[in-house]
Amino acid sequence: MTHKREIQGNVIKISGDKTVSILVERRVMHPKYHKVVKRFKKYLVHDERNELKVGDEILAVECRPLSKSKSYRLKSVIVGVEA
Repeated sequence: MTHKREIQGNVIKISGDKTVSILVERRVMHPKYHKVVKRFKKYLVHDERNELKVGDEILAVECRPLSKSKSYRLKSVIVGVEA
């Protein structure tokens, strides 16, 4: 079995039925200025039970492509937002 990539990020948008958009932040060293800078990327994550809300911090795991741009499933909610 191959190792599946895991990403951690914040839910920024409910993108449709059973889909959320998350923002993943990573910190990298700038090649010229040698300063730590933030890089951001958005991913679509499959949420089977529609349990996520905007602001939740989640852990998602890579899976087979579920649509043209959705290749991650929800693994767990790290920090939930109180309703």
